[in-house]
Amino acid sequence: MKITIREHKPGGNIRPFIRAGHEVFRDDPHWVAPLHFELRERLHPKKNPFFARAEVTLFTAWRGSQLVGRCSAQIDREHLRVWNDDTGFFGFFDTVDDEEVARALIDAAANWLRQRGMKRMRGPLSLYINEEVGILIEGFDSPPVLMMSHSRRWQARLAEAAGLAKEKDLIAWKYTAGEFPPRALKAWEQVKAMPEVRLRSIDISRIDEELKSVQEIYNDAWQGKWAVVPALPDEVDKVAKDLKLIIDEDLAFLAEIDGRVIGMCIMLPNLNEAIADLNGKLLPLGFAKLLWRIKVKHPRSTRLMMLGIRSEFRHVRKYGGLSAAMYVEVAKRGIAKGYKWGELSWTREDDGPINVGIKAMGATPYKKYRVYEKAIA
Repeated sequence: MKITIREHKPGGNIRPFIRAGHEVFRDDPHWVAPLHFELRERLHPKKNPFFARAEVTLFTAWRGSQLVGRCSAQIDREHLRVWNDDTGFFGFFDTVDDEEVARALIDAAANWLRQRGMKRMRGPLSLYINEEVGILIEGFDSPPVLMMSHSRRWQARLAEAAGLAKEKDLIAWKYTAGEFPPRALKAWEQVKAMPEVRLRSIDISRIDEELKSVQEIYNDAWQGKWAVVPALPDEVDKVAKDLKLIIDEDLAFLAEIDGRVIGMCIMLPNLNEAIADLNGKLLPLGFAKLLWRIKVKHPRSTRLMMLGIRSEFRHVRKYGGLSAAMYVEVAKRGIAKGYKWGELSWTREDDGPINVGIKAMGATPYKKYRVYEKAIA
């Protein structure tokens, strides 16, 4: 039967778009259904500040009455301002194992972007660089952690059949508690002994103010890196609101020198571990289960999302061991709280010094994601 594509407007009826994920991953034991209310908020122009700088549409694919895939298309004006590259994006690219379905969705996204002046499409980004990125190409034997994507084994093959080509691979690293490398442990001891240096937990009662410091460091430390755009104030406010439920103050800390915040480390409990059996639903008992699992039992795993230092301090010899010290500090904090392992994600395949440093800490690459591009002019 012929494939038909239906378009859904964010903020409208997106139930088929959400249901498409359940259809594609129906028999995948490692997929974790996102919470439906959270996904609806992310895809609602009045509830997600991303829409203030972006235009987004959603597509579903149908074979007759059967729902067989989905895909988004989006234009991020902040990306265009920073990079000036006429690039639009696609995301949420999930399909059954059918080249015709994949091609129809990619063509729909490409046509929508082309009509708005884009000359290139990149993705999947769901919806932008600080959310789920890439198609999983290695590491299918375990569930994704918080805010990381998951894919069927065939998705990369179908992407390439639809004319997409590799742009960049991203690596997720797994760290399990063990012996600390002597050099890293020495760096931690030296930094902890410096009277002007303080590694202090984020104050959840001042989370809005604390995340403003995180925003400043992120915008400084990640400036110019591949595909990165600055974090904007309204987005940080939304993150502050979302994190109040799940943040563990012992796992998120700021580095200060003489009282000035110059570094940050944000590691979060792995929410996916807590929601894995909820099938995306919080009613009737899911919310109570979720609160108990996060605040009382707490997950056994974590995700280290960000660790960065202001650029002006990166090459100060005295503080050369600060990054290694922060890795050791967050690992020690996690071990003390009973967490068993953590994912460090993600890093780019060509982030040489960063990848070497993570490997030196004893972490191993265990998942790989691929970002694709295609000329559409």
